[in-house]
Amino acid sequence: MERAFGLSIPRTLDEACDPSRMALLVYDMQVGVLSQLRDGLVIIERVGRVVEAARAGGYRIVYLRHFFLPPELAGVTALRTAMIWQRLENVADVQPFLLRDTPGFELVPELQPRSNELVLDKIAMSAFEGTPLDVVLRDCHIDSYAICGVATEVGIEPTVRHSLDLGYFPVLVTDACGAGHEEAGRRSLETLAFAGGSLQTDTATLCAALHP
Repeated sequence: MERAFGLSIPRTLDEACDPSRMALLVYDMQVGVLSQLRDGLVIIERVGRVVEAARAGGYRIVYLRHFFLPPELAGVTALRTAMIWQRLENVADVQPFLLRDTPGFELVPELQPRSNELVLDKIAMSAFEGTPLDVVLRDCHIDSYAICGVATEVGIEPTVRHSLDLGYFPVLVTDACGAGHEEAGRRSLETLAFAGGSLQTDTATLCAALHP
């Protein structure tokens, strides 16, 4: 661990994996999202292993869930995005998706948060935008986090990039991060690796570090 100016500066996985300074973020592991992934069952199994290792190691765990607004409340950006994703030319044709309290919005049954774990809902791609996540983590003196879930190219990359500007040290569990578009997901990981500031590992390595 590097130490300077009264600070301890983690640079490796082992240095970051300290329950006093690291949390686990489980990103958008929702029924309606995983059902769209070819390898959804594999991602569910790997994320489940990471969650169990984090629990055994005494780490704080936060689950994120995404929801889309009804078209009448969606606004310009949300409607434009919906039209692009649904390949539509007219707003009137937009179909609401992942509305709150619908079956697809819920976390997959294999992941059941415990009473001492937090679930946060969001409408932005970055988990730190419009949620109390930053406040919660900072108040617990958390400055590092591991992240797994879906989708790498849609929400995990924006979350990691945003958190770097906020001063966090993100650790991506690459084989427990699913992608809706395999090539785009790979590009996201390559871009984050090139930019620096974050770390990439796999499920087995992280689980061993979380719960030696």
